Amino acid sequence: MKPVIALVGRPNVGKSTLFNRLTKSRDAIVADYAGLTRDRHYGNGKQGKLEFIVVDTGGFEPDASSGIYKEMAKQTRQAVAEADVVLFLLDARAGVSAQDHEIAKYLRKLGKPCLLVANKAEGMQDGVRLSEFFELGLGEVFPISASHNQGIKPLVERALAPLGLGDADEEVAAEDPGIIKLAVAGRPNVGKSTLINTWLGEERLVAFDMPGTTRDAISVPFERRGQRFELIDTAGLRRKGQVFEAIEKFSVVKTLQAIESASVVLLLIDATQGVTDQDAHIAGYILESGRAVVVAVNKWDAIDEYQRELVKRSIETRLGFLKFAALHFISAQKRQGLGPVWDSIAQAHKAANCKMPTPVLTRLLLEAVQFQTPKKTGMYRPKLRYAHQGGMNPPVIVIHGNSLEQVTDAYKRFLEGRFRKEFDLVGTPLRIQMKSSANPYADKDD
Repeated sequence: MKPVIALVGRPNVGKSTLFNRLTKSRDAIVADYAGLTRDRHYGNGKQGKLEFIVVDTGGFEPDASSGIYKEMAKQTRQAVAEADVVLFLLDARAGVSAQDHEIAKYLRKLGKPCLLVANKAEGMQDGVRLSEFFELGLGEVFPISASHNQGIKPLVERALAPLGLGDADEEVAAEDPGIIKLAVAGRPNVGKSTLINTWLGEERLVAFDMPGTTRDAISVPFERRGQRFELIDTAGLRRKGQVFEAIEKFSVVKTLQAIESASVVLLLIDATQGVTDQDAHIAGYILESGRAVVVAVNKWDAIDEYQRELVKRSIETRLGFLKFAALHFISAQKRQGLGPVWDSIAQAHKAANCKMPTPVLTRLLLEAVQFQTPKKTGMYRPKLRYAHQGGMNPPVIVIHGNSLEQVTDAYKRFLEGRFRKEFDLVGTPLRIQMKSSANPYADKDD
């Protein structure tokens, strides 16, 4: 399971810049303006072979008692609670502030692994301006420059070193290949726990008509028609009698980790709410992770015909990138439409682990090129010569030839459609990689 790194600090110390650097994206808005980030922001990070989840937070004021700063502080506390390690960012040029002392006091009480990170340290001599940060009582200070990409790699390696990631591969290898890990993902209160309870025939998970009833992802063994499953409720089991607040109870990290570890993801949507931004974000993460997916719209019995048409249209427009996934309309509470969902889950799992022989792939590729040649861009027309399978779950098809960097996205979608039809790849993403042959005369003089 991917470890989680939370970025914490007062406003305008460069948390979002570091987030973009770690995730190699521009997902977090960056500007020289304090308080720009307000909500928690999640992304996938990778440093060499190390993979992790990064959580960006807004400026942290632990003692904020009202207004937007109180809500931002609540978001940050949740991010810290979810994290395996916290990176406490400081401004190396501005020095220690009173707010830094308040944040350090809060982090010391928690006792969670924490690294002091002095950002904006480009061109500074280590130990001269950084010595004052030791008074925060959190140990060694790591000088970096997120904007200049200085000191990032050793920082990540140091942050993840105590987490024992070396055993992860052995743990994956020890998993039973005969068990399908099925994660049920979706927004709070869409009926995930109710659906699993219905499948199991018992009140195994706490289900309550309030968003965010659940917190941690839990797994339940299940067998159906000889096939063993591990059902993962990505919201989880309610802990004690605490207040119902979606921010505190709905753990995004647990959902992301459960999706990463699953074989198939059942994306559950609330028919009474339609497709929301959060649904689209979760769907995008499923696609990015390469998981097989089945989409189910729950509470279908609770809306009329007009609302049903609106829901169908919103799925077509907002989840158009999941057209390859089977779509079902169900009622978990009334046990309606659940049988076909199992068929689609089995089909998606089979498609994700499909074996595609090289001769068949090459034949399909050449037939596609004969039917429609790729568009000529620049001096040369791309030449697609042969294809082979490069991986499973998700299936990867590697195409070899010349000038393949000029193949358009539209032509890749055309090829994807041909491959999907031949191998019946319903419910799984398909990735196509282009590998151009090296030009033997490129380095020779005229």
